Amino acid sequence: MSKPTRDRFDDVPRSSGRVGAHRAEAPGMNGWVVLLWSFVAALVLIIGGIFASLVVMGRITLFPEAVPTVAPTPEETGVLDTAYSVMILNATPDEGLDAQMRDTLLNNGWSADNVFASDSGSQDFAMTTVYYLADDDELAAIGLARLIGGAEVQQSDFYADMNTTDGKQLTVVVGLDRSTTAPETPAETPAE
Repeated sequence: MSKPTRDRFDDVPRSSGRVGAHRAEAPGMNGWVVLLWSFVAALVLIIGGIFASLVVMGRITLFPEAVPTVAPTPEETGVLDTAYSVMILNATPDEGLDAQMRDTLLNNGWSADNVFASDSGSQDFAMTTVYYLADDDELAAIGLARLIGGAEVQQSDFYADMNTTDGKQLTVVVGLDRSTTAPETPAETPAE
């Protein structure tokens, strides 16, 4: 047989590296990888579907409107002013409620000359109330009401004392809400 003839491919130096087309084997898709990606895709689709359903039904709001906040109105705490003269009237059937309240005021800085205690002409006043004369006296009335354990506060000149020289006067009328012997409301008897 004859010797093959030489061509240009026979003269390629051996140190030049790879020559020709070398393809890697087509890696086969591993069955577990395909299954894992299928589960991930299904999970993403399910979660997306649930979220879209909730948005359509209105259970989730994508862009909620800002709810305006209402600043709470500060509660007036009043001022404890011992310069005011205080008249305490017991309008309950209990004896001594006016004296107890007078002692409370004396123990909190009022002078004995500025606190007067007496029984009222009636014994059926419903709620303990602090009355004040002028608008400027309201904070002092609120402070006194808080000191005596809470009471209503009203502006009225009904209890104004003409003997007060500076006009700084508060009146406390002790009501049945402080009474321990308040009369009970009689039960209605059925008509026969």
